[in-house]
Amino acid sequence: MKRAVALEARLRGCKNVLTLGVHPNWSDYTEEEKALVLASEKIYYPTLFYADLFDVMGKRTFPSYHTYKCVQDKIRQNALLDLFGIPHPRTRVFYGNGQKASILGHFRFPFIAKIPRNSAMGRGVYLIRNEGELKKYCTRKDPAYVQEYLPIDRDIRVVVIGGRVVHSYWRITPKNEFRSNVALGAAVCFDPIPQEALDMALETARCCRWDDVGIDICIHEGKCFVLEANMKYGMQGFRSAGIDFTRMMESMIENREI
Repeated sequence: MKRAVALEARLRGCKNVLTLGVHPNWSDYTEEEKALVLASEKIYYPTLFYADLFDVMGKRTFPSYHTYKCVQDKIRQNALLDLFGIPHPRTRVFYGNGQKASILGHFRFPFIAKIPRNSAMGRGVYLIRNEGELKKYCTRKDPAYVQEYLPIDRDIRVVVIGGRVVHSYWRITPKNEFRSNVALGAAVCFDPIPQEALDMALETARCCRWDDVGIDICIHEGKCFVLEANMKYGMQGFRSAGIDFTRMMESMIENREI
């Protein structure tokens, strides 16, 4: 059986995938490896760098180039949610000190402020309650990414792969914490997930052309809101549910679902 070709290690345990590894220079691959990549109909987990290059070549990748473009980029994600009219907490990006000085003209305490790029697992997310905390946050050189605070004690992680929901669960916020990341101690709960939340995750993934993503959704005052998308989601939710992620991906590749 011809094996699929991957670069990143995400599918290393899959029997039907040959993982070549990621080299910073194309010339670092052997001639045999180069030939395998060029001859493959699709490359799995190529990294953003190679996904960009393969997109230029017209070669398909999984995840899609559009998925990679939004990895750990909250500004780009928010822009897409705005463009498609997908419900999400009111969010605004402030560039430079002049714009940052106007934050309190748009938001009242408390509100959420985030490091907009290259942060994950709840790191770089702050609950801003006063001017002192806002001043400290604004000393960062990054654009200020500010979002209205919705007082919730849980949210929903919906994992969408290949256009279908493969897993979903509640994340219960730990005591004295406003973030619901499992990495920060949130509990995984398998109470029934409202169909509205699952439908919203599917529609969001479809509109944004994200084909491997964990979408976080909260319910506030009876309405669903997309909080953000995670393309490098953790495996704890799968393990807690007894789902073998590697075997699942093997099956999806074999059935040409991804």
